[in-house]
Amino acid sequence: MDLAALPEALKSRLIKLGLIRPFDLVLHLPLRYEDETHLYPMVDAPMGQPVLVEGTVESCEVQYKPRKQLVARVSDAGGSLNVRLLNFYPSVAKQLAVGKTVRLYGEIRRGFLGDEMVHPKIRAANEQSLNEALTPVYPTTAGLNQLQLAKLIRLALKHCDLRDTLPAGVLEPLSLPDFSSSVRLLHSPTPDIPHSLLTERTHPAWQRLKFDELLAQQLSLRTAHAARRERTAPVIAPEGELAAKLLASLPFALTGAQGKVLKEITHDLILPHPMQRLLQGDVGSGKTIVAALAACQAIEAGYQVALMAPTEILAEQHFNKLSAWFAPLGIKVVWLAGSLGAKAKRLAIEDAALGTAPLVVGTHAIFQASVTFAKLGLAIVDEQHRFGVAQRLALREKGGSPHQLMMSATPIPRTLAMSYYADLDVSVIDELPPGRTPIVTKLVSDARRDEIIQRIAAKVEEGRQVYWVCPLIEESEALQLQTAVDTHQQLTEELEGMVVGLVHGRMKTAEKAEVMAAFLRNEVQVLVATTVIEVGVDVPNASLMVIEHAERMGLSQLHQLRGRVGRGAHASLCVLLYTTPLGELAKSRLRVIYENTDGFEIARQDMEIRGPGELAGVRQSGVPMLRFADLEKDADLLEEARLVAEDLLAHHMPTALLHLDRWLPGREMLLKV
Repeated sequence: MDLAALPEALKSRLIKLGLIRPFDLVLHLPLRYEDETHLYPMVDAPMGQPVLVEGTVESCEVQYKPRKQLVARVSDAGGSLNVRLLNFYPSVAKQLAVGKTVRLYGEIRRGFLGDEMVHPKIRAANEQSLNEALTPVYPTTAGLNQLQLAKLIRLALKHCDLRDTLPAGVLEPLSLPDFSSSVRLLHSPTPDIPHSLLTERTHPAWQRLKFDELLAQQLSLRTAHAARRERTAPVIAPEGELAAKLLASLPFALTGAQGKVLKEITHDLILPHPMQRLLQGDVGSGKTIVAALAACQAIEAGYQVALMAPTEILAEQHFNKLSAWFAPLGIKVVWLAGSLGAKAKRLAIEDAALGTAPLVVGTHAIFQASVTFAKLGLAIVDEQHRFGVAQRLALREKGGSPHQLMMSATPIPRTLAMSYYADLDVSVIDELPPGRTPIVTKLVSDARRDEIIQRIAAKVEEGRQVYWVCPLIEESEALQLQTAVDTHQQLTEELEGMVVGLVHGRMKTAEKAEVMAAFLRNEVQVLVATTVIEVGVDVPNASLMVIEHAERMGLSQLHQLRGRVGRGAHASLCVLLYTTPLGELAKSRLRVIYENTDGFEIARQDMEIRGPGELAGVRQSGVPMLRFADLEKDADLLEEARLVAEDLLAHHMPTALLHLDRWLPGREMLLKV
């Protein structure tokens, strides 16, 4: 079977669906099934579920009121029903010509003029036999109908090699059926199979396909992990004097969790292959100081360090904090961002290229081709899921193979880490520094806005500071959301004698820095901001946060924003303002954030609501996405796939490569950087 020989138009539609080779068609499994194996008499056909009936067309006409539609009356020996088509071609009218015997597949419902089917599937009866199997309904695209797709899939099943890629010794302990019978059954299941096993994907055939998919992903990521260990990286093993000086200068001690992950990073840096470690910890757990101590290790050994963050305001927060820590130690820290003037940018690039700047902090600007490093030994990427695979690869190429430390304040559920981060070493800071106070979360309707403003005035009179977060900068007629600019004006008018600041993403860097510095010094009591303050801002005196239109934000973002308060010894409150009416999705999100403060539990429920690909940022990371398996429901299969992948790579490499070629052709050596 040669897809290259197909007409160009058909080939391009198949490519849209990701169907490039014949075996892709084998793995193009149905979304659902239609039961055309049983013919119901019209009088006995159940309501509210798709059924197949057969009858003779008694009448057929185009009606124009209340709108243009084709209405036909079809009868069998015991009953009759109306067929109503709101959109139709002339060919459909010919199918329903008076006197023809037709088969109709659809849902019967009570209509104003009797029982009816609206837009059923219509076939000429012609005394043809009933289907022996359920009819698959495949994912498709415009211009490619189900009959064409089903025909191509039948050909692929006939011509492709469906023999097992996995040895019997692997399958028997798992009690999984063979691949060939599994995939054939899913394309053409018999009507005696309980429908729920197919729709809920719990049938053993589905389990086999899901296991194979998870195994391919595990093999791919572990192969990438092994390939990375074959690359060489600088061995960074200094005496530790610089890190000791930095620790001695701090007004706090590391927590046990921080000390544990720092040991893991230190161990990686002395190895001759590139570290690729994900450092995750909840909001406020102290990831930045751990990264700074890792930077000390590289700098003391004579290497440069680059630290990147996805937004300028977060990168600038890192720059200010690291400058305060490193400048007294005689370490030059350079700032590199897109908003820099030409001269300042040129000087920063020179410092990086000549090696006179041991530490470069910035945004995406560090990825630019004009930026080079004299001796890059460690790259630190904050909020790593916001960077695409191409950007991280570009960074790696700037320094040969520098060690990489990726940080994330979005806690990753265990099943997600096992699946999407199987090629990374993961460190978790699972302990908050002492002195952090619990944050109380309240859900408040926008109708009580005046009460919230009164609460703000009371907080400021106590000497505390307040954040008010808005989702948009300017008025949007489409969304009708209160904007940061309007809110700033309103609060300035209503909070007399208090200074209300404004920060948003379109302000110049210098303006934002000035407002943030004033807020840190308590010269600004209330800060109105867009979500640019989501990460990185640390103001211990701020103990109240109001998040406007909280129903429109994701759980991860709400959790990040909430973490901006509760950083001092004062009791802290986060008010989630919402606008009614609330949809079910918004209600479920707000319920999760109201009931939970544990970032890992929030992340787990976020995965249920949003799906793992979106939560992990894997859509842009280069990691193979899962089509069939569900990380929460199939956690046991994932665990088995992880163990089998280890065994295959250690003892059955030809089998592993054969399996990868079946599921991820051309990506056997997928390198996630």
